[in-house]
Amino acid sequence: MNEITRVGVDLAKRVIQVCAVNSAGVRVTSRALARDKFLPWCAQLPAGCLVAMEASSSAHYWARKLLALGLQARIIPAHLVVPYRLQGRGGKNDANDAAAICEAASRPQMHFVAIKSVEQQSMLCIHRLREGFKEERVACINRIRGLLAEFGLVFPQKPEVLRQALPDAMEDASNELGSLARLTLQRAYAQWQELDEHMRWCDQRIAAHGKASEQVRQAEQLMGVGPVTASAVVATVGDFKQFKNGAQFGAWLGLTPRQNSSGGKNNLGHITKRGDMYVRMLLIQGAKSIVLTAHKRDDPISRWAHALREKSGWQKAVVALANKNARILWAVFVRGRPFDARHVSTKPAGCVVAA
Repeated sequence: MNEITRVGVDLAKRVIQVCAVNSAGVRVTSRALARDKFLPWCAQLPAGCLVAMEASSSAHYWARKLLALGLQARIIPAHLVVPYRLQGRGGKNDANDAAAICEAASRPQMHFVAIKSVEQQSMLCIHRLREGFKEERVACINRIRGLLAEFGLVFPQKPEVLRQALPDAMEDASNELGSLARLTLQRAYAQWQELDEHMRWCDQRIAAHGKASEQVRQAEQLMGVGPVTASAVVATVGDFKQFKNGAQFGAWLGLTPRQNSSGGKNNLGHITKRGDMYVRMLLIQGAKSIVLTAHKRDDPISRWAHALREKSGWQKAVVALANKNARILWAVFVRGRPFDARHVSTKPAGCVVAA
């Protein structure tokens, strides 16, 4: 165990595969450990030993435990591990994955995932629960609409209209709703009300996060960033200094174009959609509301968004504004300056523009 300097770990629910190498990169051991045997095995590693694992369920939990043992814990994005599997895509198994993780961790330019604290993951539980309730509520509303349509009752698309009309439709004896159908709709409406109550509870917890966190309040100042988005960004990222600039943060969220460039020719495609899908979706949803009403405001960002919409179209303007908001968020938190909608950026002194 004293020879080991780096360990690759493939996590699973019951069996954890490890691959350990020495300072020369020679494999010392490769074995499968039961879940309850993993930490005792790691406790025998020399202090400061690097233990790397793939970003997956429970990775942050294990990373915190390893840090408490005095080890260096690293989490690697899954798509960055695949190229280091010598057996290729057709040779995927636990042992090969652990070896690939161990090899990927040795690369000096490897990008690692910042380890989340218990507080961050606790707040993200609220967001995950809220998103699940939201999807269930949409499904419940669509189910009610489908049941009503079977009896010739069709209402406008807005949920508020259906909410007001549904009690009257269930009580109206002149329609074709049978007694059993009315009971079914009552149960579905009760589920809808229950989901609304669950959503309100989540929103209260998110609002409390905003009151307790200065970072959340700063993020809320941006146009297109509301309480939910601000809370999600802070809980997901934590320390924004892990990114060297705003462009890297935008790329981490998957808001930059996919490249297929060669021979000096730049070919840009759709956005990469890598990183956290939830935060990216919130930023894009917020950007839609700003681009939609940009023509009504006179600040530089709104004028820029409106001009871009007229030039390049609705979708490109929305994604570009979401990327801009990501960069502004990085600047606000790293540089410690409040957001100013009328700020005009200037080029650094001595900057030379190529002809």
